[in-house]
Amino acid sequence: MPDKFRVLIVDDDAEMRQSLAVLLERSGWSVEAVGAAQTALSRMEATSPDVVLSDVRMPGMSGLELLDEMQNRPAPPLVLISAHGDIPMAVDAIQNGAYSFLEKPFEPRRLLTVLRHAAEQHRLTDMAKRMREQLVSLSGLDRVLLGSDLRVAELKAEAVDLAMSDGPVLITGETGTGKELVARALHRLGPRRDHEFVAINCATLAPDRVEEQVFGKAKTLRGSFRKADGGTLFLDEVTACPIEVQTKLLRAIETGVIHPVGSDDEVQTNVRVVAATNEDLGPLVEAGTFRADFLFRLNTFELRLPRLIDRGDDIILLYQHFVSQLCETYEIGPIETTAEDAASLLAHSWPGNVRELRHVAERRVLAARRGGGSVAEALRTDDLVDDVPATLREAVARFEKTLISQAISNHGGRMDAVAEALGIGRRTLNDKIVKLGLEKSKLLD
Repeated sequence: MPDKFRVLIVDDDAEMRQSLAVLLERSGWSVEAVGAAQTALSRMEATSPDVVLSDVRMPGMSGLELLDEMQNRPAPPLVLISAHGDIPMAVDAIQNGAYSFLEKPFEPRRLLTVLRHAAEQHRLTDMAKRMREQLVSLSGLDRVLLGSDLRVAELKAEAVDLAMSDGPVLITGETGTGKELVARALHRLGPRRDHEFVAINCATLAPDRVEEQVFGKAKTLRGSFRKADGGTLFLDEVTACPIEVQTKLLRAIETGVIHPVGSDDEVQTNVRVVAATNEDLGPLVEAGTFRADFLFRLNTFELRLPRLIDRGDDIILLYQHFVSQLCETYEIGPIETTAEDAASLLAHSWPGNVRELRHVAERRVLAARRGGGSVAEALRTDDLVDDVPATLREAVARFEKTLISQAISNHGGRMDAVAEALGIGRRTLNDKIVKLGLEKSKLLD
């Protein structure tokens, strides 16, 4: 059987509290009753009720003031009751977020119905939130969007929603903010997850090769669009695309039709395009190096990734997340984040954003493997990761990381070619890249 609905009653009138508690307990509710709104705020955090039932006029904090306080924190629905209510007060309360407003004396059945509907809505909303959080975790979004910052929470929710859409997405943000990781998460969360995610870094290709790599070449090269058929094509550093390629990309996005280089044939494709850039596109449009119509089509949806320095205490949470993962990779025990470590993390400017933070976490873990280290030392030097590894497993991991990194660089990020050169399957390659914490965009810079 489902758990009983939980209600928190707030009323300064002891007789009314007792009367309401008896009614609700007899109806199968789990009840807690308090005499002051200020007390209710602390009890909400401790007991997580499904709904709050509060009088409006009380000494100290009123029910309307309680409503205002609840808007600033995660809170259940609030049903207000009053013997002195009027229509303007009820309308104002509901417009400000109250679930319902009932005037005393009220009909008990009506009260029970309102409270049940409010509690059911709260549980459904809470369940949807937990499912969203599970999706975020499974998709890999938490690798870059872990934390309690409100903007980050909104960004995660927006990313989950966009994953179910099929329109183009433009991801903007400074270098190292995790644009490709977010693009991969959109793919994993969406209906195209069972098809290919193909990433190309436009800035690493010679201008005269971009068109061939994207659209293919007659009889000799499939091209990224056809490789991604049914899936997602990620265009990193999209501003590096020549104008003529932008024109063809625009047509491909709008019609699904591409023309391989050297061929008059039309090839129909079914691809979702996700693009990324660390540049301000406005000036590029004004300068004529980026097509305005291409920009308008790309940013049907836009995700703006925040700088790490703007995320406050999330820096420490992300650092601890990376350290925990890396401790598992290198098979060492937990590492405490000291007050000095936290101060160093918050004082740093993080020009390399999340990518730099992960590298610092790795240097800290490797130093701890040898019995020392601190965040301050990890920030001062990049040499720690070049020291001789302490175990065979660590040595193998370091060797694999170097070998795969070099192969990705040599083959321009073409993962099929990388897997073939290394003599391993594509899935094995992907698993190793995740386990070793490699970021392809960084390797191709």
